[in-house]
Amino acid sequence: MPEPLIVVVGAALLHEGRLLAARRSAPPELAGRWELPGGKLEPGESAEQALVRELREELGVEAEPLERVPGEWALKPPYVLQVWTARLLSGTPQPLEDHDELRWLTPEDADSVDWLDLDRPAVAWAAARLSAAARAGRPG
Repeated sequence: MPEPLIVVVGAALLHEGRLLAARRSAPPELAGRWELPGGKLEPGESAEQALVRELREELGVEAEPLERVPGEWALKPPYVLQVWTARLLSGTPQPLEDHDELRWLTPEDADSVDWLDLDRPAVAWAAARLSAAARAGRPG
């Protein structure tokens, strides 16, 4: 019988038309590459609850989950990545856990960092949403 999947949530954190990128500091094989912040669901948590908790722990901010990015991506078994867009409610993101640098990227700059491969589809989707919102005159 296959092992049950463990969901890892990633946050496409949006603020003022920009997307937050976080540079990994560990483990060694991922250090220096960029990702969408997040982490594993705890028992009894919804994906949205995990996203809020992880952003509080990793970045010291309060955020509101908005919508799930279509698709999911297989990580190292038994993990699977699901990404949600989220709106920054309060706080200034700080690299508190697992990261050594943060950058706010415009949709045009989204490819300017070396994203982890599995984050690329969600980053492209979030950047396209930000671009569409900007064209429509809506804040991201």
